[in-house]
Amino acid sequence: MTGALEVLHCDNHVLACVKPVGELCVPDAGGDASLLDRARAWVKERYAKPGAVFLGVVQRLDRPVSGVVVFGRTSKGAARLAEQFRDGRARKRYLGVVVGRPEKAQGELEQWLAKDAERNQVERHSDGRRGARLARTRWRVVRPLGAGCLLELEPLTGRAHQLRVACASLGTPLLGDVKYGAPRGLPDRSIALHACSLEVDHPTRAERLCFEAPAPDTPPWRG
Repeated sequence: MTGALEVLHCDNHVLACVKPVGELCVPDAGGDASLLDRARAWVKERYAKPGAVFLGVVQRLDRPVSGVVVFGRTSKGAARLAEQFRDGRARKRYLGVVVGRPEKAQGELEQWLAKDAERNQVERHSDGRRGARLARTRWRVVRPLGAGCLLELEPLTGRAHQLRVACASLGTPLLGDVKYGAPRGLPDRSIALHACSLEVDHPTRAERLCFEAPAPDTPPWRG
């Protein structure tokens, strides 16, 4: 993935930008370019920084998901941002296009989830045994969209694949998410999930930061 970095905010401690579909958040063994690589290059060029550029990773989005990602520009900033994601002070909102429509207009799901690392898939359990952790997701129907609908999703916890499993549990898997029940993939190998809003406390100032990125103006978001 190449192209100009879409920057939402940058100061001495925080960098917020938008991850496009198909890009890794951080490098992996495959050697593909990542958002972290591009963000470091942007900081280096913008501020004419010599040597290596520090950016602390405090959150991640799955490769087929797009939306807001924040990095810490200092070790202090990264540590304090990461703490907010752990203790629930960071507020995240997503939009998702799903197959079908839930029976209710809104609700909140509580599920025990455990990740099978070998299959890279999350399974639901009836309780906290077998390493399962409680996941809480708030959701509401925004509007009908084609044969499905647009959902707003707010993860109140931060579990792997939490929103993908939540949508499947409602009987409305995310478009393109064949791993969790969608009938077919999307042409760009994405899933119709977008991190549209992120709120965090600034790590060094008494200020609440809100970063927003609209969903892509392309199918299936346009219907």
